[in-house]
Amino acid sequence: MLEQFLDITPLEWRGIACAAFAGGMIGLERQLLGKPVGIRTAILITMGAYVFMRLGSLDAGTGVDSTRILGQIITGIGFLGGGVIIKHDSEVLGVTSAAAIWMLAAIGSTIGKGLYHQGMLLAIIAVLVLVGVDFLEDKLKSLQRGVHQRVRGFRSKGRGGNVNRDEGLQ
Repeated sequence: MLEQFLDITPLEWRGIACAAFAGGMIGLERQLLGKPVGIRTAILITMGAYVFMRLGSLDAGTGVDSTRILGQIITGIGFLGGGVIIKHDSEVLGVTSAAAIWMLAAIGSTIGKGLYHQGMLLAIIAVLVLVGVDFLEDKLKSLQRGVHQRVRGFRSKGRGGNVNRDEGLQ
């Protein structure tokens, strides 16, 4: 009875777990900086993309083009990412969060195609990019020019009040 209840065929618990973990890693980094794409959102995006890709792959041998599912995920996630980009005064905010949403969908889609290891590696690379570039921007003055200039007191969350102008609400 319990085995039948826990059966999620054609999905796999391994895929759900990979998508949730990968999304959670990126979401944790975003949430620790007070950005709008936190742990819950990131996990739901990767799991959703996993489910859609997995279900779309079921029809692969029947003459149905499963890449159409991927195209629809890309289109749909673009609208979701666009929703986090806002203009505040002369500043554009949320671009990194939008890019993170796009990457989360890509990771979930990769896992949905059965490429678990590759999806997890992509998540690790994404976290390294987010943390590494943030670290470099804090340490190197040459990376703090133009839209990447630090503004004190713009927002109290994240980096102790020093927030990147174009990433203030990400």
